[in-house]
Amino acid sequence: MSPAGALGRPRIHLRVTDSTNERAKDLAARGAPHGTLVTTSQQTAGRGRQGRRWSAPAGSSLLMSLVLHSPPTLLPLASALAVSDVAGPEALIKWPNDIVVRQREDGTLGKLAGILVEGRPQAGWAVLGIGLNVAVDLDELPVELRPGSREPDARPAASMGRDPSEVEPLLRELLAALEARLAAGDEQVLEDWRSRDALLGREVSWSEGSGQAAGIDGLGRLVVELPGGGHTALGAGEVHLRGLG
Repeated sequence: MSPAGALGRPRIHLRVTDSTNERAKDLAARGAPHGTLVTTSQQTAGRGRQGRRWSAPAGSSLLMSLVLHSPPTLLPLASALAVSDVAGPEALIKWPNDIVVRQREDGTLGKLAGILVEGRPQAGWAVLGIGLNVAVDLDELPVELRPGSREPDARPAASMGRDPSEVEPLLRELLAALEARLAAGDEQVLEDWRSRDALLGREVSWSEGSGQAAGIDGLGRLVVELPGGGHTALGAGEVHLRGLG
């Protein structure tokens, strides 16, 4: 278990960088200590899961990556809970670790934050990348990310609607929340994650099939009830809501 207050020291802040995850991975490969933090005001090549680009106007978002030694197995779930703790009670988690909020009465989900975990298990470290839309003007985003977009690749974003001056205080809150969540046991993480499950009971699809989301199992895998009976557990990959974003 990491010592209390270990996350965020040392810290490297870059006015502009390609990707905080890339910088943090470089540091980790050179022996950076547990808790090393990389932050930036602007990313030119920020990435999300499945290789998607993470877009955020300069100075509008919390953009960070942490070096973690001996990371817990449920790191993606625990980190999603920490971001949700900071984002507020309306924040939900779209498996495994996209932070979303409901934007309309039809249940459309807007992405408030994304998490990307990369690492080198054989070397005992991982990099936890987080992007949180703190003060994003949604009209400044690419059209496919704007709420209500009819673009074929529409992926509506959401924002906390806060002032840019609040990015730094929210970073301190998030580091404290991460300390607490990473120190919690697996059972607590699973229980709390289930209370914020955005997919529960909803129709989902993936590359090999479709069904109804039925929560997560003890390994953090998404359980899906299949149309013909039975169920399957998904351990990785892209899951899409059917009919709603």
